[in-house]
Amino acid sequence: MYALIALGYTMVYGVLKLINFAHGDIFMAGAFIGFFLATYLKLPFVATLLGSMVLTALLGVTVERIAYRPLREAGAPRMSLVITALGVGLFLENFTRATVGAEPRNFPRLLETAAWDLGGVALTSLQVLIIGTALALMLTLRYLVRYTLVGKAMRAVADNPEVLGLMGVNVDRIIVLTFVLGSALAAAGGILYAQAYPVLDPYMGIVVGWKAFIAAVVGGIGLIDGAMLGGVILGATEVFVAAYLPSTYRDGIAFAILILVLLLRPTGLLGRPVVKKV
Repeated sequence: MYALIALGYTMVYGVLKLINFAHGDIFMAGAFIGFFLATYLKLPFVATLLGSMVLTALLGVTVERIAYRPLREAGAPRMSLVITALGVGLFLENFTRATVGAEPRNFPRLLETAAWDLGGVALTSLQVLIIGTALALMLTLRYLVRYTLVGKAMRAVADNPEVLGLMGVNVDRIIVLTFVLGSALAAAGGILYAQAYPVLDPYMGIVVGWKAFIAAVVGGIGLIDGAMLGGVILGATEVFVAAYLPSTYRDGIAFAILILVLLLRPTGLLGRPVVKKV
């Protein structure tokens, strides 16, 4: 789950060198969009998942067009973009609270759940579906970025957007596509999260967003494989903590992992040191 959401941070940072701190709230918005599709339109799981991904992708495009692009075109310092991202997150939280209310909403159960006992280890069909769906989406994104022309253009924008623009490539379109993919994956994470923990509130994206950010940094932000690895490490750590330690330690240990990795390997587990010529 964390890996799926961390991919949004990784993609935006990889292309724009921007930490999109509103991404956790995009995840929250995707979960609420899915809630309304499932509750009021009575859509099944697959339709709810795809519908939420499409509508949340449109939200991501809107955020990029209104909040980030004017600052990029004006040559604003990177700190202005970070502050804007924080402001967008606060806006989404309070807009959701104003429109749907602050009380928690129960996400409808869209899937039948079966349970198996594998040598003392409990496993449910919902867990298998969440892992399988997340893995399929991550591998699809990895293929898209590595082996398609669009993916090559995205990597080229990350390296040198000015030269790419001179070659006739529409850089803004590539950036929009980055937000589309990142927001759609956040929505998918929101729907899967809501099936596992079916209580939604306007501030649910804060902690989940921060943990996905930790996963991206631990693995190596800007790297798809790093986001996947960081998400697996963080998720496995939380399972271990829940099994052997008080659950109140869970969040603290997640941030402790972040600090430890930054101290020992600032570029993340899969990241490479950046060499600058002077």
